[in-house]
Amino acid sequence: MAVELPIDHLAEVWPDELRGRRIGTLLHPASVNSKLEHTSQILGREDGKLFQLRALFGPQHGYRGETQDNMIEWRSYKHPRLRIPVYSLYGEHREPTREMLRDVDLLLIDLQDIGARYYTFIWTMYLVMRACERQDIHVVVLDRPNPINAVTVEGPRLNPDYRSFVGMHPIPVRHGKTVGELATQFRDECFPKCALTILPMKNWERAIWFDQTGLPWVMPSPNMPTLDTATVYPGMCLLEGTNVSEGRGTTQPFEIFGAPWIDPEKFCRELNGLKLPGTYFREMFFQPMFQKFAGQLCGGAQLHVTDRNSFRSFETGLEVIHCSRRMYANHFQWKQPPYEYEFKRLPIEVLLGGPVSEFFPN
Repeated sequence: MAVELPIDHLAEVWPDELRGRRIGTLLHPASVNSKLEHTSQILGREDGKLFQLRALFGPQHGYRGETQDNMIEWRSYKHPRLRIPVYSLYGEHREPTREMLRDVDLLLIDLQDIGARYYTFIWTMYLVMRACERQDIHVVVLDRPNPINAVTVEGPRLNPDYRSFVGMHPIPVRHGKTVGELATQFRDECFPKCALTILPMKNWERAIWFDQTGLPWVMPSPNMPTLDTATVYPGMCLLEGTNVSEGRGTTQPFEIFGAPWIDPEKFCRELNGLKLPGTYFREMFFQPMFQKFAGQLCGGAQLHVTDRNSFRSFETGLEVIHCSRRMYANHFQWKQPPYEYEFKRLPIEVLLGGPVSEFFPN
């Protein structure tokens, strides 16, 4: 039975006590219903009936999803159809200001997360909840599936001393929660005075993957084209903290990785020799069109997940880095700051959520 989203039945599930409120809403391109209709269109139809729509907000990559990663900012503008402001929460401000919330007494959040701590949408939600608690604004979250299931948890909890925009609260790397469950955790542990309502899904089960929901996949960000990408992301995103390409600038980011100085045959022989569960590393060459090594021929691998239930992305990402350091010690380097508004710590420490020496001792 297909999963049904709250946005599929908004008029039916909208609480009576919240009717007539002036609302703002935090959305991105993956904010769609099961028929691929964008949430903003549905809200526009209900404007003046269920509520009064006053403002839109967008996270990293933009409300329209057009910008790339790591501090590529976007500016606020006016929505051409709805004629209301679209406020950027990835630019001069990453938390809504009092002025942005001036005409709002309820903020609706409908974001598709992918299940990893360093995917920034959940931290935009965190900052929105903080701002709303301070200004006594009700928060409503439309729940969505964790695409890589909500059972498997991987990686360390964030060390509080290593808080950043890719980790503001101690949760594991692969957190095993839906966006609604995270909002509840943030309310319980950080914002106890935040008035929070979660509108749940129907027919969803914790162990299912996104391709078992019956819902269409829409890229939540420019480098998250498929569920396969999301499956490997919690571990392979660690390559962002190195000088090894994580495959940005290719058609399969995070699955494809390498560098000009890597010998694919030797590299894959070493990686496959580790017999990591649910993995096969296929040797390949590639030429990124942008980002690391743009226009250069790189050797490396494509990570094929042969059994996603036994596959452990975080462990795999660590082993890929261990192997890269060991085999190519004269070339391998840790990427230097800045990274996601952290200007002092190494990006790898920002991603790991703790000292690099705990994971990669010299």
